[in-house]
Amino acid sequence: MEYLYYLANASLTLRVVQHLHSRPKMPVSFVSVIHQIDGWVVRIKLDQNFSAEEDGDFRAFLNELGISYEPPMRLQMALWSLEAGQSTVEVMRRYQVAIVSHGNPEREEIEAFRQQFVRGLGYCPETLA
Repeated sequence: MEYLYYLANASLTLRVVQHLHSRPKMPVSFVSVIHQIDGWVVRIKLDQNFSAEEDGDFRAFLNELGISYEPPMRLQMALWSLEAGQSTVEVMRRYQVAIVSHGNPEREEIEAFRQQFVRGLGYCPETLA
């Protein structure tokens, strides 16, 4: 089972990561977090299927924070490459995407990305709020 969502800013992305960490029995295989100029893409892949009720509850949570997302082909290829085990650096170079995290996301990774990006720009864009 897979969930692919578009989120408007870093705070919402952090809420998803926090939600996943608060449910250790959730059968998460990996999570990919990608920053784009206009928002964030989060892909959550599960090891096994949820019950229909658990699936509905999780989708409701994600729908409160963002929208279900159908990525363009370049981004889809990047996500497939990550799933296939290619290194994040190689995937970022090949597909020109900013992969913030892949695997088991930690709040610190997203916070560090946000701080470095803001420091480089000299201001905080809305997507990094």
